[in-house]
Amino acid sequence: MTPFRFIAATGVLLALSVPCSAVTRAAPTHKVGLGKVLTSEGQGQIFGFDINREGNDGVLATASSVQIFDQDKGKILKAIGHSKTSDSDYVVYGIAAGDVGLVDHEVVPEGEIFPKRHYLVMNPVSGQKFTGKWTPTQHQIIAQQMSEDQSSAITSVFALAGLKQDEVPLLLVSDVAANTFSQVFHLDPDLFGLNTGPNLAQYTAANQAVFALSPDGGAVGGVAPINVLIDLSNGKQTQFNGYNNGFFHAGAVNGLAVDPNAGIAATTTELNAQVEFYDLKKMSGITFAQLPCTGATDQLNSGTTIANDPLNKLFLVVEPNYCDGSQGSALLVYNERGKLVNTIAGFTLPKDAVINPPPRINPSKRMGWLYGGPDGDGRNQLTQFFY
Repeated sequence: MTPFRFIAATGVLLALSVPCSAVTRAAPTHKVGLGKVLTSEGQGQIFGFDINREGNDGVLATASSVQIFDQDKGKILKAIGHSKTSDSDYVVYGIAAGDVGLVDHEVVPEGEIFPKRHYLVMNPVSGQKFTGKWTPTQHQIIAQQMSEDQSSAITSVFALAGLKQDEVPLLLVSDVAANTFSQVFHLDPDLFGLNTGPNLAQYTAANQAVFALSPDGGAVGGVAPINVLIDLSNGKQTQFNGYNNGFFHAGAVNGLAVDPNAGIAATTTELNAQVEFYDLKKMSGITFAQLPCTGATDQLNSGTTIANDPLNKLFLVVEPNYCDGSQGSALLVYNERGKLVNTIAGFTLPKDAVINPPPRINPSKRMGWLYGGPDGDGRNQLTQFFY
């Protein structure tokens, strides 16, 4: 199985400048809280999912098939692929602009150890079929994360090249729908190796990929996390330190999300149960917030993945053990100045999941889906929410 965390432009990017007064934010269409529960067809464990931010469709993967679902009704519409061997798996990385889905089909050839990876495209997901392939020039890359700005024609993809211990980290700049690659950057393996826990997002308005990582692997009492900005046209890197609060310091970066238009970023860190907010244009911190019911040494109550809603200027932070787990898991909704504006509790997140995708949201509906559900450990379920 692909060892990645979901925890994910062009050579030229166009950004629209919209006055703040002209931005229309979506009002909730349902009461804030939990909605439907979706169980995968065949009840297989879910390996990645996403929803179309401009429509009603969503897509998830299990080991045996790729399944398209209705994000409003919470119903499976169709399953495609249907692997018939235990040495074959599907993984959904995400949906790019234009409702274009990117899916990995991994097959271990008979007598071999390492899988062959075939990256498939659904253009669009709502068409309920594979329409082509995504073919990076580097042979047998292992995609790790895909950026989440569905308004951008260009997607940043963090990947590893090679199948053995000498894997080389790469940043690919791709139009997924067109199967083109405007840039492929080789990254420093000491800074972007998996031991540093790199998390990827995209600051589209500045034509930059954004990484948040821990240079020392998140050691107790260690150095500050680093935020790295990479120009998608030439690969130039700039970086600045993140907050390093708490008795044990920040530790590893668990999650990252970025407003692709405003350049506001949020991260969660492992050792101090905090969420941090940054202004990427100024390359400086805005503020940090202690998660509810926690202190700066409550490692087990730290947040994990994050989603950004650029329409309503919100970050949705996952906290698996909300208030010591007494209220299950929760989504904590912060505005882009770091103020907690809502809490949605009562989720049941899977334990020790291989793949832990962030919340997937539809900002115009103020609705989304989160991995997990009430049956057992919920690895075969998604839970709808309204925020």
